[in-house]
Amino acid sequence: MFDYTIKDNCLINKVILVTGAGSGIGRQAALTYANLGATVILLGKTVSKLEQVYDEILANGGTEPAIIPLDLKGATQQHYIDMSNTIAQQFGRLDGALLNASMLGELTPYTHIHQQIWDDIVQVNITAQHLLAQALIPTLLKAESASLVFTTSSVGSKGRAYWGAYSVSKFATEGLTQVIADEYDETGLRVNAINPGATATPMRATAYPAEDQSTLASPEDIMPLYVYLMADESQSTTGQIIKAQ
Repeated sequence: MFDYTIKDNCLINKVILVTGAGSGIGRQAALTYANLGATVILLGKTVSKLEQVYDEILANGGTEPAIIPLDLKGATQQHYIDMSNTIAQQFGRLDGALLNASMLGELTPYTHIHQQIWDDIVQVNITAQHLLAQALIPTLLKAESASLVFTTSSVGSKGRAYWGAYSVSKFATEGLTQVIADEYDETGLRVNAINPGATATPMRATAYPAEDQSTLASPEDIMPLYVYLMADESQSTTGQIIKAQ
């Protein structure tokens, strides 16, 4: 998978949902999937950013995407269920879902973590991911072979000082990945998580404001793994936590 060569049209006719599609890695993944033939469903909280990605996909000759404006911090279980049902009605199935959106919060000593920030990170990075997966799985199972991809971090496998709630949330993400993968191991649904590594994104800039982002991998640089996990070649890969770099 690490020397995976992206083939033209390898995602042709696939329907793929991308959360956090308005910026950073989610934006690049949406553009890449569309360029490879997929119909992309763009989910994010900022409509103007989603519209920019929508316009760019069309300008590149891609299939018209769908837009779902949704803030994971305030969305309820019913929102996700309704969304999944709408996808099933409109497209008949879902071939892939990249659950990329997450919240960093603030880097602070553990005893200084503000309760509201803790609650917000748990809501966005754990509860929303769980509810999304729970709602999407029935629609993913309508596809002959489907891929559910979570997003983790290096601080999700080894705790790091001052990363508090975000680190804990990514440990939970890895656990969620493994539980669902094991439960659906005998089906056509594969479940994995990507650790993108140090990548030049707005979230990374917030965490490391003094860092020179030109020294980092770009979102485009790490796309081979993101494509591999949505392509048919990864059908036997499940339950894995995979580093993109």
